[in-house]
Amino acid sequence: MNDLEKYFKKNKKRELTKWSNYFEIYERHFSRFRKKPITLLEIGVGYGGSLQMWKSYFGKKAVIIGLDIDPICKSSEENQIEVHIGSESDRVFLNELKDKIPQLDILIDDGGHMMDQQITGFEELFSHVKENGVYLCEDVCTSYWEEFEGGYKRANTFIEYSKNFIDYLNAYHSRENTLTVNEFTKSVKSIHYYDNVLVIEKGRTEQSQSLISGIIRYPGY
Repeated sequence: MNDLEKYFKKNKKRELTKWSNYFEIYERHFSRFRKKPITLLEIGVGYGGSLQMWKSYFGKKAVIIGLDIDPICKSSEENQIEVHIGSESDRVFLNELKDKIPQLDILIDDGGHMMDQQITGFEELFSHVKENGVYLCEDVCTSYWEEFEGGYKRANTFIEYSKNFIDYLNAYHSRENTLTVNEFTKSVKSIHYYDNVLVIEKGRTEQSQSLISGIIRYPGY
């Protein structure tokens, strides 16, 4: 049991909800940021318990920012925690938000989980994540739920949209004009799909090289 799961099970502060497999994913991708002067944005504040968990986990040097459409979420503000009110599907608002907050080390999308929200949030905020930062989208299960505009293989779900990321990541190897290197290709090191979670780890890249070592081959070659 890692520190995040321990916090969750002992939590006597604000309410928070997490799926049981999330804690291992968090630890794997977030542990390198602990006790460092980082900025984290979580879309979806709820009762504010998650923001308090991040504050406890990352330590006194962290700035924790929440984003929610419900004005009551401003009551979750406290030392190290600030909350902005607005819609994740509002591109104008998101661009204004980027002018108000620092670049992000970690971006967590735990918002309304509708397809347009997740896609718009990614398109407007991913560039605001630092060069070696992490983007994490929770609850991608809604890509399979009709009430969230989802459905298996349905066009324009966040999962179907994100499958393009795999091609972008490998675009250096493309020999076709329909797939060319873009900013995603040059700024992303890895993509991780988990049950109900997508994680993208950023980092500047360049085309990898095929290397050969050794001089001995099989006889006759």
